[in-house]
Amino acid sequence: MTGLAVNVAVIHEGKILLTQREDFETWILPSGGVEDGESLAQAAIRETREETGLDVELTRLVGVYSRLSNMPPVHAVLFAAKPIGGEIQCQEGETIAVQWFDFDKIPSPLSAGHGRRIEDARSGVSGICVLQEFAFPGKPDKITRAELIGLRDKSGVSRSEFYRQWTADATIKESVELPGSKAKYVQSPKNGDHL
Repeated sequence: MTGLAVNVAVIHEGKILLTQREDFETWILPSGGVEDGESLAQAAIRETREETGLDVELTRLVGVYSRLSNMPPVHAVLFAAKPIGGEIQCQEGETIAVQWFDFDKIPSPLSAGHGRRIEDARSGVSGICVLQEFAFPGKPDKITRAELIGLRDKSGVSRSEFYRQWTADATIKESVELPGSKAKYVQSPKNGDHL
């Protein structure tokens, strides 16, 4: 079954907030699955708080990114957000670092597909729908997350090196299925004003 996840591009003072994942030591937007009984927006706010320690206000829906490959497929809904409180901290067992980065100094390795998502959030895109098809030559046709973690643990190399080796020959084909538009911001009406 295809999973449903949220990604959050927290942008503040010209920088973007990224987390370094514990499982493969890759850099990624705050992300996670949608739990039963919560909306997409609620999941985005919760995941950001859990993984980074920050409270955020969502500012726009950037788009939907469908990842299809031999790894578990997922549809990720990307929101842009701004911080409104909290203090940066890691989530035990999930994140090992949380940092702000200039857009021209994004760290490596970056989780596959997140480069496009970061650029779309930075450039003000709204309402885009992107199909991201990954191919991992020489890898199993289908692999579960648990199987991938097992291979990582048996590899004898660091987590980040395993990720680099696993993705070294990977290719990504991106198809924009719905182009979206540049976000237009409307100022909130003042008392007595009407839209």
